[in-house]
Amino acid sequence: MSIIHDELFNNIKEAVEEDRLLLPSLPEVALKIRDLVENKNTTTKQIADVLSQDAALSVRLLKVVNSPLYQGVTPIDDLHMAVTRMGGQLVRDLIINLAIKQMFQPTSKVVDEYFRSAWSVSVNTAASCQMIAASVGGIRKEQALLAGLIHNIGALPLLMIIGSDHNLFNDVTGISSIIQSLQSRVGALMLESWNFSDDLIEVVTECHNFNYDQKGGTGLVSLVQIALLQGGHVADEEAPDDWSLVPAFSRFGIDAEVNILQLEENQEMLDIARQSLII
Repeated sequence: MSIIHDELFNNIKEAVEEDRLLLPSLPEVALKIRDLVENKNTTTKQIADVLSQDAALSVRLLKVVNSPLYQGVTPIDDLHMAVTRMGGQLVRDLIINLAIKQMFQPTSKVVDEYFRSAWSVSVNTAASCQMIAASVGGIRKEQALLAGLIHNIGALPLLMIIGSDHNLFNDVTGISSIIQSLQSRVGALMLESWNFSDDLIEVVTECHNFNYDQKGGTGLVSLVQIALLQGGHVADEEAPDDWSLVPAFSRFGIDAEVNILQLEENQEMLDIARQSLII
């Protein structure tokens, strides 16, 4: 990493620590629901009542609940029914996923293309993670979806800063380099400020370290790495020469020479997962 990148990161870190620069925050409703779900005495009605405070998230949750990914025998048009059918844990994960999508909104036309690109990578990686998780087992599909969605979350504040600095923005190569160099560290700062689990923080810090051998734990880093490589979302200079040596593949017993994202039997699941995030 160049000196200018280190200096930029240090300036961001100092600004956050001194409350001079606020990182994007999750909507209050998403945080409340997360806290409620962690309390064993919480009722489904309490979760639904809090969720009703955010009309946009409520509407989008009902659309996802009635999508092919989760659709039951009868349509659901009531938040309490949705929480009762799906359970608090699933609703919590879906709300956090939906809340993060809201953050991928450009603050100016200047950085619109970069935001769209970052969101596209997030959606495709998240959908791939969910599909792979369903194939290998042992990881909840909503947790897999979230891991894929947040792996590049650190790009958001960087894009906001770059958009306001004309010198940085005029250097297209420099923009990509800055994001590539700093997004994992900035992403870790964001997740720590949101009190996310160590497993998810590990995803943003290690997902581009393809020598990383994730022994034990949830396997979320390995999952995201496979999705990034097979989805074509890794820069040439970062990509390992021999995928068979990447520990992530052996972790799940996946043949590195077979792109499971391109298998015909997995296309429908991938499309449905993508649609749940586009809604």
